[in-house]
Amino acid sequence: MTALDASARQSALDRLIANAPFLARLAELNPDDISRFLADGTDAALARVAPPPDDDDIMRTLRQWRGRTALLLALGDLSGEHDVAATTRLLSAFADQACDAAIRAAFAERVPGEEARGLAVVALGKLGSHELNYSSDIDPILIFDPATLPRRQRDDPDEAAVRIARRMVEILSARTGDGHVLRVDLRLRPHPEVTPIVLPESAAISYYESEALAWEQAAFIRSRASAGDRALGENFLAAIQPFIWRRSLDFRQLKEIGAMSDRIRDHFSQGQAFGPGYDLKRGRGGIREIEFFAQVHQLIYGGRDPSLRVPATVDALAALAKAGRIDADVANRLTGHYATLRRIEHRLQMIEDQQTHSLPVQPDALGAVARLDGETDGAALLAALLPVVTDVGACYDSLVVERAVTGGLPREESELAGALLAAGFEPPAAALRTIAEWRGGKLRALRSPAALEALEAVLPELVKAIGAAPDPQATLIRFDKLVGGLPSAINFFHLLAAQPELAKIATRILSLAPTLADALGARVELIEGLIDKRAFESPATKAELMSEWAPGLSGLDYERLLDRVRDRVGERRFAYGVQLVAGASDPMMIACGYSELAEAALQVLADATVAEFIEAHGRVPGSELVILALGRLGGRALTHASDLDLIYLFTGDHLAESDGPRPLGATTYYNRLAQRVTAAMSVPTAAGKLYDVDTRLRPQGAQGPLVVTLDSFERYQREEAWTWEHMALLRARPVYGSDDAKAEVQRIIDDLLAAPREPVKLAQDAAEMRDRIAAHKPPKGPLDIKGGPGGLVDLEFAMQVTQLATAKCHDPNIGSALACMRVDGFAPAGVCDAHGLLGRMLVMLRLTAPDGEPATPAARQLVASACGEPGWPQLLAAHDAARQEIANWWASIRPS
Repeated sequence: MTALDASARQSALDRLIANAPFLARLAELNPDDISRFLADGTDAALARVAPPPDDDDIMRTLRQWRGRTALLLALGDLSGEHDVAATTRLLSAFADQACDAAIRAAFAERVPGEEARGLAVVALGKLGSHELNYSSDIDPILIFDPATLPRRQRDDPDEAAVRIARRMVEILSARTGDGHVLRVDLRLRPHPEVTPIVLPESAAISYYESEALAWEQAAFIRSRASAGDRALGENFLAAIQPFIWRRSLDFRQLKEIGAMSDRIRDHFSQGQAFGPGYDLKRGRGGIREIEFFAQVHQLIYGGRDPSLRVPATVDALAALAKAGRIDADVANRLTGHYATLRRIEHRLQMIEDQQTHSLPVQPDALGAVARLDGETDGAALLAALLPVVTDVGACYDSLVVERAVTGGLPREESELAGALLAAGFEPPAAALRTIAEWRGGKLRALRSPAALEALEAVLPELVKAIGAAPDPQATLIRFDKLVGGLPSAINFFHLLAAQPELAKIATRILSLAPTLADALGARVELIEGLIDKRAFESPATKAELMSEWAPGLSGLDYERLLDRVRDRVGERRFAYGVQLVAGASDPMMIACGYSELAEAALQVLADATVAEFIEAHGRVPGSELVILALGRLGGRALTHASDLDLIYLFTGDHLAESDGPRPLGATTYYNRLAQRVTAAMSVPTAAGKLYDVDTRLRPQGAQGPLVVTLDSFERYQREEAWTWEHMALLRARPVYGSDDAKAEVQRIIDDLLAAPREPVKLAQDAAEMRDRIAAHKPPKGPLDIKGGPGGLVDLEFAMQVTQLATAKCHDPNIGSALACMRVDGFAPAGVCDAHGLLGRMLVMLRLTAPDGEPATPAARQLVASACGEPGWPQLLAAHDAARQEIANWWASIRPS
């Protein structure tokens, strides 16, 4: 031991004896513990204070154990050997062990010889997060299982559980000559004024699924099965996870949580003014505001991000910063402030083992707290705390939680008309009428007092946002239609009021993107995903998406998995569309993102479908399913509305048979499996539609089998395939299967595409096919980007004929292939730019003009800007020039 260690320990002991009467008494009673602490340190001394064995005098042994533990933990804290986190963790571990001992004793008294099972302690609050105070209540919820709880022969299960629970509480809480073990507060249970102190598990689950209040959801952020039958407690918590972590936000609840904090501030107003008497826990800038700051952010984002579901406050702040939900500097400052406030809180409680959080008013008492902490006097302690509570209060006040409505929209018609004019509604008559209808409850979603209150909260920002839209009147009509389709608008309005930027995004969607507006009308909760700033980051890769989804998809049954994947894809696809509408991303980058998204969905759903199929029919030995993507998915260039062009293949012997309980021949096996994969990707469920799947590019088209072996595929492509089928293979990419199987498919494709061609016949075949397409599917209009002379179809035909003739640049992505061809001199210099322009136009017009018509006047500037042009006339001129460039290239290739 160094001299520094010895000095710190002696100083801790001296300060304890001089300033903390409760601990000084314990030091007198336990001199051996003091000697070990001074000689070897806190941890060595604690190691000698083992939990007592169960005996007949459980009340006394637990209290003596508690006294020794409290003394040594105080010394470890005061000497600096333990920081606040270590102290609270050890206090929590002690509480867990004490509860276990009390439960065992209560069972032994009631049902001797029986195992203590069927009764669980679910810890909330600081015990739930391993952050227990030095002298704190514990706030458990007690639940029991009537089927497994041991009881006397004639005992009613409910009565037996109550008797055992009551005895457990008495063992812990009753004050004797040796003090107490733990104060137990059971008032956090459902309806504490009328319910027994221990609840059947099924009744508790039912309550939290249907009746629980906002503060109870926040309370369960810090929850765990801490003692008793832990398996029972963990099952209970698993069952109510959807209540705790709601994927769909309820901003009414966040508003209630904010209001609860305001009520606490008001109730403890005497402890608000900083100085003597200040309440470290509930005062402005105190401990609870740091906890609420973390919990509100967890409630907002934790339903969608499992990494934020951590109970401890400091851990939560770190997770929120790592995920980018709060500023890292704020997280670091609050973490330091939390440690400071908790440390001083412990000093208050060490003095007389009282559950107090307020700084003493009397100078002498305040000085004792200061000296116990190593400060010279009360003034020095206050000076150290002032910047802490000031900063905490400022951070908490920055929380975006909806408060009471202030400065609402006028109700008197002339004043309202003036406000609407100022916002951009000119003339205001139609807007006046619509708002009057909303306030009058004409729409179903606005017929409750709560809905009308929520409406008034959001109206000022909503009118401002709609008035700033390119066409305010048309946007207001679409918004009215959106609200008219909702069963309730309460949460939607609360969300917009709490997040004003979302109101601007929503109006931009309604005014510019009919495709996204329809999606929002079908699932208004889609807009919640935009709260996360990561919704505007670069699109995720397939691997990133699968990693992000994995926690929320594991353990789901097949039907729920289908719904959940549709939810995830719908949210992400919507967010990508919003990026385009916001002008935040390059359309070609989003097209790649759409493709990665579809491929991730295919991987997850195909894996699940294969696993379910194997359960029924086993595996075909030496064989597996392989999926080949063509078209836009193969080329990683999907639009918002693209379907998926797929070919299903399988490896191995087509004469083999599966080895499961209901065996099938390989061909039948894989045809049924492929049908199920297609259904998993395309059948609408309660969560909506995912993708249309087109399998007509398979060998022999729609008349051929849905799935063929790799050998059959290769033989067909070599011996029977039309030229256009080989052209299609230029955009083929294996997207599902083992690495070896995908590599074999890629080898087949590479060999086929490298085969020598007769250039004249190749061009003739392609021209005939292009003519048939033109006759069968004429262009929808001048802005049919794919069809018509010089469109993307002409581009692909010119490019693919050249690729096959030269056996060069076989990249499924058109942009990459053209760049290669340009370098090798196989494509005109202007074709790359022409493709870039038309490709971007296609992606943008799928959102803004999905029926093939020109974009609305409001959307034209958006499309032009996304394509790199200053305005719509310039875009049309560039479009015509690009088409001419492509048409000239195709004309130079096709036979005259």
